[in-house]
Amino acid sequence: MSRGTTRERLFTAAIDLIAERGFAATTVDRIAERAGVAKGTVYYNFGSKSALFDALLDFGITRFARRLRDAAAGLPPDAALDAVVREELAFLAEHEAFARLLIAETWRQGGGDWQHAALMIRERVVGAVADVLRGAVDAGLLRADLDVPTAASAVFGMVLVVGLDWRALQPGRPRAEVEATLLDLLRGRLAAV
Repeated sequence: MSRGTTRERLFTAAIDLIAERGFAATTVDRIAERAGVAKGTVYYNFGSKSALFDALLDFGITRFARRLRDAAAGLPPDAALDAVVREELAFLAEHEAFARLLIAETWRQGGGDWQHAALMIRERVVGAVADVLRGAVDAGLLRADLDVPTAASAVFGMVLVVGLDWRALQPGRPRAEVEATLLDLLRGRLAAV
């Protein structure tokens, strides 16, 4: 098994366990067992549980941001905003455990880890949304006085919370209905006046 494959298996196992049990209750032994590798493999690849968690956040947040940027690439600004909302919901549906981990563990107290994770989310993921909003402002599709950084956080947060609500409490509801409601809300509140 390649090192990349091993790391992916460890990430998947860690995400699932942390989402189920929380960071403090997740042990290296359980991560290794769930991944189907020896405990030493975790230490060989990451050095510690904390380093694994940091690498996992970096990996997941980078992947999330890339998906949002790729979804918007080459589209006109109005279509790019729609694409980002759709892609965020798709990512949440595909990686529900990671989304729960972001909500629960990114904000955990203890050291500066939570702040570092929050900054990564702001810079990479919310930054992707901000770039789309800036493009829409520049094209005259959104209000010229829009506070883009705050609006980007609001859009990202709204889709994240609604997506988690959809997955946890309304899993039978079609994603298209959830998307349509979110897009109607965004178009009505952000539109140029």
